[in-house]
Amino acid sequence: MHEAVTTLIRQERPVEVPVWRSFWERLREGGLRRGESVALLASLATRLPDRITLTGFLDSLAENQPAGVPEDIGAAVNIVGTGGGPRTFNISTAAAVVAAAIGVRVVKTGSRAYTGALGSVDLLERLGIPLTTSYEETHASLETHGIAFTGAFVYPAELGLLTRSVLPLDIRQLGGFVNALGPFLARLPARAQLTGVADRRLVTGLRHAAGYLARGGTRSVWLCVNGAGADELLSFLPNRVYTREGALEDEFVLDPARLGLRPGSIDELRPPDGDPVACFREVLSGRGTPVAEETVALNAAALAVAGQVTGDWNAALEAARAAIRDGRVLDLLSRLRSGAAVHA
Repeated sequence: MHEAVTTLIRQERPVEVPVWRSFWERLREGGLRRGESVALLASLATRLPDRITLTGFLDSLAENQPAGVPEDIGAAVNIVGTGGGPRTFNISTAAAVVAAAIGVRVVKTGSRAYTGALGSVDLLERLGIPLTTSYEETHASLETHGIAFTGAFVYPAELGLLTRSVLPLDIRQLGGFVNALGPFLARLPARAQLTGVADRRLVTGLRHAAGYLARGGTRSVWLCVNGAGADELLSFLPNRVYTREGALEDEFVLDPARLGLRPGSIDELRPPDGDPVACFREVLSGRGTPVAEETVALNAAALAVAGQVTGDWNAALEAARAAIRDGRVLDLLSRLRSGAAVHA
């Protein structure tokens, strides 16, 4: 069994870059024994590894990333969760569209469903909005619509190989670590990133990952947690937000009550029986539950603040609400779908 696997299982010492590098080389060459990938993911899913192991994991994947990410993508912001938590409609994708409708430049990464009704990739597929397949397509979508939904090309190729190597087992039962780290692995030098963390036990390790992503001071990373275990900001519960920009760390409590948002419950964010895409469209048209609209507006406002488009939370919230109610959000959604049809 590969040294990376046995070291993780025994937990006697960290897994450093040379060992991770050897594991990826073996994976790319198809030289792993049957079950080694399963054992690795099962061990990582048990608990987030120590800092040295985590840094080694991130450094070893970064070594093989191709060069040439366009700098003009860098003004954008991203919203992406770690997966897990209560089953809700796709809040982060809705917030991305709303933020773009109020002038925030957004590049949205995501994945297929982990615990929600639809992951962002599933939802976009159902809506007929394609993912970009290159940085050139991403830039073109940003210039045309102010938003781009990126495909798998932004992630290390090794992640796809690792996922496929455990088939026919269900990756959702083994991929907790990959889901948790996914938001920090996309090669996308955005200005800011908002990442919701469903499992509070992951916060310490993910704060280290956020520091890794924000090194050099070119990106601000916000991690948010709340008492409901949702991986987005909630409009009816206090949210603790951990921020990282370069070497600077901070944290604050975002209390929706102080912003005048109404009480509610997680049940009001669950998609009703029926078509989850219809539920998504209802929220973006202003016909969803008030709590659903306010939660989407709060996350869109956070993208505006994190991306330094504005520092005024109340103004950003009102702008998001207005864009939902006056039809700008649905109009943008329609243009994204029309553009896909023309492109096809």
